[in-house]
Amino acid sequence: MGIEQRSSILIIRRDNIGDLVCTTPLIGALRQSYPRAHIAALVNTYNRQVLVGHPDLDAVYAYAKAKHRLPGQSRASVYWDKLMLMLKLRRQRFDYVLLASPHPGASALRLARWIAPAHIAGYAEPTGLVDLALPHDAAGAMHEVEDVFRLAQLFGIEGAPGKLSMAVDAAARARASTVIGARGPQRKLIAVHISARKASQRWPAERYAELMQALVGEADFLLLWSPGIADHPRHPGDDAKARVVMNAAGNVPLIAYPTRELKDLAAALSLADYVICSDGGAMHIAAALGKPILCFFGDSDAARWHPWGVPYRLLQPDSRDAADISPAAALQAFRELQ
Repeated sequence: MGIEQRSSILIIRRDNIGDLVCTTPLIGALRQSYPRAHIAALVNTYNRQVLVGHPDLDAVYAYAKAKHRLPGQSRASVYWDKLMLMLKLRRQRFDYVLLASPHPGASALRLARWIAPAHIAGYAEPTGLVDLALPHDAAGAMHEVEDVFRLAQLFGIEGAPGKLSMAVDAAARARASTVIGARGPQRKLIAVHISARKASQRWPAERYAELMQALVGEADFLLLWSPGIADHPRHPGDDAKARVVMNAAGNVPLIAYPTRELKDLAAALSLADYVICSDGGAMHIAAALGKPILCFFGDSDAARWHPWGVPYRLLQPDSRDAADISPAAALQAFRELQ
């Protein structure tokens, strides 16, 4: 089946932040091969800022999952808004809806059917509702970026995936620049992001402080975290952990910069020379911004989720608990990265 240059393509990726960042090489390849196509994305309000302002997209649509609804927002209003968005997309009569995930799940397929495109593209599934289908790779040992990028074959695109990409909000970058202030030309800025969603990925606060103390005199540090209390039901925060890091860091030149929105995190990371963080969304954003990364992995698949397309050093203990990574091992890995 031939793909027309002026086709309309809607890409659905409704997973976590890192998953969506790992989809950007596919988006870039579609734009390069089909410069006159209308290419849009359907995501959720949690990961939407990954694609806001992305140069390869004509539009970004987002709906709220019930668990991400705003304070005071009812479930009924969330479902109503989602229905209105689906009807809006249905009226656009897309040529293709691309399920841009190795395992999109039944929910993504239902969304695609609601939108009623001429073709649903993606990995083959048992019901046969994906009519433009690609078989899963039998080996199954690819990076997430590679696994998602294979779907480009459905649109006649061959080759290897390029780098990750993400636009940086200009106003957010200006705010971060003001907070960081001017530095001497020889002073490096190391962004240290201490938040991690999974408990096994969290490196202890005191170890972050010890690593920064070992590097004192070589760089300034930008401390980043998700603000809020640790037991918040929807958005756990690391205010308490950040205070422990700052108190333990002593005389380390440290700039504290909590990032409430994803655009603020990306803006701050864009100003750094190096990034130290755990596996997660921030790590993939840093890779999209071209930053060398020292990353801590706990109970996750390092072969599938390591930083893509940038220099990195990855530490993962046999226990698969990041808390067991020593500051000495982290310091050695960072030296190798420089």
